[in-house]
Amino acid sequence: MHPALLELFFDLVYIFALISLAEKLATELTWTGAAQTVVLLLAFTFIWALTAWAGESLDRGRPAVQLQFIGAMAASLLLAATVPDAYGSRGLLFAITYVAIHVGSGVYHLLIVRETSRRGRNGRVLFWEAIAAIGWISGGLLGDTARLVLWAAAVGVEYTAAALGWPVLRLGRPRSEEWGPASERLSERYRQFVIIALGVSIFTTAETFSQSDYTVPRVWALVVVFLVVVLMWRIYIYRAGELLTDAIAKSTNSALLGQSAAVTHLIMVAGIGGAAVTSKLVIDRPFGETPPSWAAVILGGPALFLIGRGLLDYTVFGRVSRSRLAGLVLLGGVAPATHLLPPLMVVLLAVVVLALVAVANLLSTRVHTRTARPPALN
Repeated sequence: MHPALLELFFDLVYIFALISLAEKLATELTWTGAAQTVVLLLAFTFIWALTAWAGESLDRGRPAVQLQFIGAMAASLLLAATVPDAYGSRGLLFAITYVAIHVGSGVYHLLIVRETSRRGRNGRVLFWEAIAAIGWISGGLLGDTARLVLWAAAVGVEYTAAALGWPVLRLGRPRSEEWGPASERLSERYRQFVIIALGVSIFTTAETFSQSDYTVPRVWALVVVFLVVVLMWRIYIYRAGELLTDAIAKSTNSALLGQSAAVTHLIMVAGIGGAAVTSKLVIDRPFGETPPSWAAVILGGPALFLIGRGLLDYTVFGRVSRSRLAGLVLLGGVAPATHLLPPLMVVLLAVVVLALVAVANLLSTRVHTRTARPPALN
């Protein structure tokens, strides 16, 4: 079953959320600002991932299910609107809204939707979200470093619980039938999440250019940053991105493979988000010195993307392409010279590395036929 229009409608909020996160990092490009942005990204991604997994078992044609989706969408919109001041005066509002999405959805599924086969799973998720809520609300009441630490701990609890299968004392881990096998629909949802991130990067690039003076250097910056996004798309889709559905179908544990694919896509989305931040920085000032923080974003975005893409290779093929590793080595080799180059040239070097990876990928697949061979999972 392919993703319903309801889910695509839900995704529109996450376009705004990713744009808000990119703008936050671009304006607060410090280690603290980066840590704050990562925590918020993990929070938004967790809502999206749980909603995508819930859609595997829910009949999205039911009015009760549609109402829950719309409610989560409205709350996510409010959550995204608070991002610029989430670590300021709107921290408590962010925390309450975030907790309300998870706890409210869990209670709603148990009492209203009543999917009997998934009741145990929903109860487990609700249990852990109630524990994480302590950290979110406490962080919202406090400020500065305490808020960041508590929110990081809360999101860490959520991801750890998910990685362990949402274990509950005396109940252990859930049985496989509580989750059900991952389907073609889920792989399509992951691909759509990557497309959303790529769209955000393109939108941010165009918006930044439209708000600045039209000069030749800025035009070149626009072109070069756009090439980064195009190459990321090409590297993603060819060919592991295309064969993810086949890998899930062939896997000995499709549910676990689906979770692994979720992590790889999160890493890639974070890397693509780095391209959005890069566009705001470089189009605004293509020449001049390149601060270390700028270099970290300009090269770190492609590096994160290649890490996630390499992990996707392993998920689909049971091996990691050497071109991903070579790309990471080249990006690392470029890093020491960035302080000698203007931002536009640093981005251009990132484009060259990504182009080499894309070409190597194309040549390799022409020589060797690629078929999905996921690793054996228990």
